This record gives sequence, structure tokens and C-alpha cells, in this order.
Amino acid sequence: MTLIVGTAGHIDHGKTSLVRALTGVDTDRLKEEKARGITIDLGYAYLRAGAAELGFVDVPGHERFVHNMLAGAAGVEFALLVVAADDGVMPQTVEHQQILDLLGIVDGAVVITKTDLVEPTRVAAVEHQVRSLLEGTALASVPVFALSTRTGVGVPTLRDFLTDRAISARRARVPSAFRLSVDRCFTLEGAGTVVTGTVLSGEVSEGDVVRIAPRGLEARVRGLRRQNRPAPTAVVGDRCALNLAGSRIDRQAVSRGDWVVAESVRDGSSTLDVELRLLASEPRALAHWTPVHVHIGASHLHGRVGLLQGERLGPGDVGFAQLVLDGSLPAALGDRFVIRDQSARRTVGGGQVLDMLPPRRGRRSPTRIAYLNTLRSVLEAAPEGRVEALRGGLRMALESSPYGLDLGGFVRNANLDAEGIGALSAVEGLEVVVDDERRLAFSPSGWRALGGRIVTALADAHAREPELAGIDRERLRRMSVPQLPSVAFRRRLAELVRGGEVVGRGQFVALPVHEARLESADAALWARVRPWLEPERYQPPRVRDIARSEDLAENEVRRVLQLVARMGEVYKVAHDHYFLERAVLDLADIAARLAGEAGSIRAAPFRDRIGVGRKLAIQILEFFDRVGYTRRVRDEHLIRQPDFWRAGGEAAEPVEPDARADAAMLGADASGAACPVDADEGGR
Repeated sequence: MTLIVGTAGHIDHGKTSLVRALTGVDTDRLKEEKARGITIDLGYAYLRAGAAELGFVDVPGHERFVHNMLAGAAGVEFALLVVAADDGVMPQTVEHQQILDLLGIVDGAVVITKTDLVEPTRVAAVEHQVRSLLEGTALASVPVFALSTRTGVGVPTLRDFLTDRAISARRARVPSAFRLSVDRCFTLEGAGTVVTGTVLSGEVSEGDVVRIAPRGLEARVRGLRRQNRPAPTAVVGDRCALNLAGSRIDRQAVSRGDWVVAESVRDGSSTLDVELRLLASEPRALAHWTPVHVHIGASHLHGRVGLLQGERLGPGDVGFAQLVLDGSLPAALGDRFVIRDQSARRTVGGGQVLDMLPPRRGRRSPTRIAYLNTLRSVLEAAPEGRVEALRGGLRMALESSPYGLDLGGFVRNANLDAEGIGALSAVEGLEVVVDDERRLAFSPSGWRALGGRIVTALADAHAREPELAGIDRERLRRMSVPQLPSVAFRRRLAELVRGGEVVGRGQFVALPVHEARLESADAALWARVRPWLEPERYQPPRVRDIARSEDLAENEVRRVLQLVARMGEVYKVAHDHYFLERAVLDLADIAARLAGEAGSIRAAPFRDRIGVGRKLAIQILEFFDRVGYTRRVRDEHLIRQPDFWRAGGEAAEPVEPDARADAAMLGADASGAACPVDADEGGR
């Protein structure tokens, strides 16, 4: 078994000397490191002892190079916190320990070095200091090793311990897509571009096609080394080097902080919802929208912290926040991060990523916070139970997503591979609706609740507007479930119609018990007006002509026709020009037959077929365009939705849904303006 060991501790406390004593490898490879005697960048060494493989990541201890330390800590499974016996706990000892805690490293050991320089009582005192420092952390009970790399005393004991730890280590496999955060990139003669890093998820094999994120470059894994040995495959937890080949791949195309990912992984996101913990040592609370440095994997980005619960996060407190970054990265559920202050002089907090695809709206809503709590509960499960936890998390997430949960987004955020997606699909009883490229999922109870809200909104509308024969579908969606995508609403409404809970009436829907009605005076007035629309159905008189013939006020005739239009018995085809519903349906059939014969509808043939003047024929065709039944292409009109007028049905492809009902009933154009037809014009 392989164990990746990372050093941590203050400068000049002997981290590099310790790795050299354990492995025989000097990890200080830069000339400047040799000259100055300090570690500046990351160093790597490997030790193979029987069945055990140890990979060491040696990090710099100087406060100026904490960003390099953070890049190397990504993927470390076991930490060696190194403290010199002569100095004891120092500032970078404290900061490195805080970083280990924020990164969720729960396994490790303390190494007290330079014991040959002090008395045994001093070693005991330093051990007490370290125990006090680690109190309350995941490393509180780790073993302590006292040794001297100069004399070699104690080194074999530590080596044996690490070897045994590697042999006994068990790494649970989570079915996830491959991701590696690049901590080094270089060119080898005869090989080309090589990147190194720890595999953070999934596995990679020689010959695989991968992508460089967030640049989006495609590459092929030409060669692979695992723990510094040639290997066909590397899996999560392995230190590996990938020899990449591609038309656009060179030393300048990849750098530290980039990611090598499977083809299925998106390039990334620049907005992450996270669980954030502010260090208890911070002197003041963290304010909303504070600028910070963000470290995830080997990536180092600038960003701001948007708090999702309140305007401040107190020292030692944990809360949900949103990281808004100046670049993108393919983070995933559970990735650990660290934030440092704006000047990058101190570590202030950190936590874990919950959602790499947060919504643009409702970031602080109760349902959103409930969803983030669900994702956090998933991370509390042991790795071997992660998929089962995700299934449970999916069920919980559905309950906090009344308008549907994007299944694709949930899967991408969890970074699942094909096996994981298959296991997740075992969740039963989901209602799934395809909306563009999304697959929206609803729980059975949530799906039922949507139907209840639709029926309730319809009943309320009938109570407010009893004269309406029904409610336009899109208007009903806005009234009942405005955040529900139209495709999901139409499917749920269609189910209600099939079940008899709702009935379709042309473009409108209503409850089965609803009957549109007019007040008695209006009904009497309509009885006088209606006969004027029947004899010449395709060119009925206008409002002023009816009013003059019946000796009525134009406003009264217009008002009652508007009421009847809302009931669906007449349509306002042009200004003050109302047609009976039957006439409009017949005209639509005539238009459809013309389109079937000639492929399109032109004004002159339509005029001849219905026997009216050219101007009125054009007005009727323009009306059909406005309501979405047809669409105009130059001088022709094409049938856009053949089933637009189908009784009890709905348009297959809603056009300008926010305006369609008004256009159909009141003759408005798509923008809601009055139909531009002069009252003096008509077909009479």
C-alpha cells in the first residue's frame, strides 16, 4: 500500500534533513536552496520497503513560502509535524498545524528533531508544548517521536512506524472521475511535457485522453510514473507523473495550479458554495465580501467571501459562504480549501467545498441553506459509504428543491464516474423532466405538491375572475409555481388534465366545476350584441357600428365584448373588431388548408377563400401571427403550431408565453401594445 507523507513545521526545524535521513534523498533541488540552506519550493522523495511504498512531500517552512507549502499539502494523507527541540513551537509550527487541520488531515505523527542539542527535560517540555498545540484537533492523540538526524538516533524507529502504517493503510475507493492538481510541470528531452501531482480522485491510465482545466486543452497520457516508478495506472492517493502529448501541449500550456482531469469533468467554476470555518485565533470577525487568497489543491486564486448566513462570521465559528474567484477550477464536493488574508501574510480559515454550481438567485433562501446542509451531511459519511450517502443526500436534496433538482449538476458536483452515476440512479420514484440540456428530478411528494399548488391557484383565480372561462396556461404557471421551468409545468398540468382534476378549454384551463358567467345586466347586453356577430362571421361589424345600430354607448359595447373575450367566446382580431370563437376556429382551419396546399399562406389567396377585403384578410393573418398560430416570413405566413386551437389541448411550443393570452383575448401585439389598426378601417 502507498502512503503519501507530508512534512510541516517552522523553518530550520529539520524537515528536509528528516526526509533525507528516512529516504537518502535530498529534496532541496534548487541552486538557491543549496546556497541559502533553506527549502523554498516543494521537494519529493520515495521509499520502498517490502510491500510498503512511502511518498514524501517536503514543504518549505518560511512564512514567505506558505503558498508553496499549501500547494504541496494537497493530497497528503499523513502529516509529520516537525518541531526542533531547541526552538520548540514557533509561529510557522502553529500556522502549519492550522493548515493541516483546515485541510482535514486526520492521521500523522509529531517528530521532535535535534534532540542531540538539548537535555531530555527539554524534549519533554517541547512534547508538552506540542500536545497543548494539538489539543482539540484531529491530531491530538498522534504518537510523538524524538530523534536526531545528525546522529541517527530514533530515525529507524520512525521509519519502521511509517512502513507499518503504509502496509496497514486502507484507502476506500469512491467511484469518481479522475482529477489531479498540478504542483510541478517540466520538460524532459525525448519525452516532452511532464506534470506531477497527487491523484485527488479517480484513476488514470497510460493512453487515456485527458483535459487541462481550466484551459480546456486536450491531451493524451503518453507515459505514467507512480511513486517514481513506471506504471500502467495511478489511482486516488498516488503521487504520479504524467507525460502528456497533444498538439497544443507544451511547457507554457501547463503550470502549477492547473488541473489534469477526465474528459467528463467540466473545466470548472469560479463560484463555489462552501462550509467555512474562521480560525479561533483571528482577532476579529470576517465580514461579508472580504477579499482573500484562496488555495484549493495546488491552485492559488484571489477571491471574495460572500457570507450566506448573516453579515459576519466570528472567530472559531462555522457557516456557509460563497467563494467568488478571479478564475475557475474543477472543484468538487468535499474538496478542502484554505483562505489567507488579503496581504497573504496569515491563514484566516478554510473548509470544504459543497457546491461548485450554485444558483444565481436565492443564495440565502431557506431551501438553499437546507440543500447545503444536505451536502454537508453527505460528507460526514465514511468514504466507503459515500455513494450510499449520496443516494440519501439526493433524496434529502429533492425535498429541499421544490422546483426540481438538476441531476446533471448534482452528479458533476459529486464528481462521479459512470459507475457512481449508475449507483446513484438506483434512487427510485423520481419524476424526471428533460429541460433543454438539464434533467430535472422531483421527489414523489414534491411532484404531488406542485399539482396541489396549481389546482389551488386555479381555484383562487376562478374566485377573483368568475367571468373567465379559464386561465391561460402560462399565466397560471406564473400565478402558482413561477420558478418552475415551463416544460415541467406543462407536464404536470397535462397529468392533472388526464386525471380529470383540471379541464382544457382551448388555450385555457379551468377546474371541472367552473362555469364562466356574466352579471345579469352584462348578460342582457351580450344577448343584444351577439346576433350582430353571427350573420357575417368573417367580417362582423365593429364596436361603433353595433353601438349605433342598437342605440348603445360605444364604451358599454366595448366593455361587454372585452368581458366575453375573457370568457373565450370571442376574439379581438383588430382594434374594436371582435370575432366569434367559432369563426376564428374556422378561419384557422382555412389557413391550415391553404398552407397544406401551397406550403404557406399569402394574403390574396386567403382573402379570396374567405370572401373579405384585402385589408381585413391581412389583419386576420397578423392576428394569427401575434398569438403564435403562424409566423410571418416576408410576405408569407407559415403554420407554427398546428395544434394551437385544439380543444382541451395546449400549444406544443409556447410562443411569447407572457403575452399570448392577452394577444388572443384582447388583440394586443407581443409587446402588449394595442393592435395598430385604425378604428375607421375594416373589411366592410
